[in-house]
Amino acid sequence: MTHRSESVLREAVCEVGRRMYARNLVAATDGNISVRLDDDRYLCTPSAVSKGYMKPEDLVIADGAGGKIAGGGKVTTEFTTHLAAYEARPDMAAVVHAHPPKALALSVAGYTMEDCVLPEVVYALGGVPTAPYATPATPEGAAAIRDLIGHCDAVMMDRHGSITLGVDVFDAYFKLEKLEHAAETLLLARLFGEPRRLEPSEVDKLLAVRETYGVSGKPFRPTDA
Repeated sequence: MTHRSESVLREAVCEVGRRMYARNLVAATDGNISVRLDDDRYLCTPSAVSKGYMKPEDLVIADGAGGKIAGGGKVTTEFTTHLAAYEARPDMAAVVHAHPPKALALSVAGYTMEDCVLPEVVYALGGVPTAPYATPATPEGAAAIRDLIGHCDAVMMDRHGSITLGVDVFDAYFKLEKLEHAAETLLLARLFGEPRRLEPSEVDKLLAVRETYGVSGKPFRPTDA
């Protein structure tokens, strides 16, 4: 990893943080972002810093055990959850944790997004299961998502927020946008009635197209939970 490429990644993480904050996907100092630098080094956002106002020099580098290698701030308190995602998905290079309000509202109300309703979500994310409740900022989060994150690129954490994975930090961020847009669609649909699920045959077709085009991730079905 060259110095120049790391500096580009730092700028990218800060840009994603600004977009998350501007789109109300996080508030105050909520949320965290990380990028895999190599086998045992990760660039991540520091704890207790607004994602909307980060500077490249604010970011810290952590190792695979969660210890800080470099940087002035503290490693994000959710980093063990990020590490669980990287362990389950070696094909992924970035993790974004956010608190998207519409998706979170569904979770708080006891609804999940795991039913195959929107074809774009099945194709792009492989589904959106909900992990069991885990105390934020503890290793419980890692245990809660570990099995589910191997089947898809997005997971809701019960009453806490979302985890999205990507081949780069923008890929992970765009999946967050797609998740929140899907949640808004589902909320609106519920104003008119019960959202209609895709037929299993249509889901199979989508998954076949997903495989044909090499979309990342392993498709999630509710029976995987």
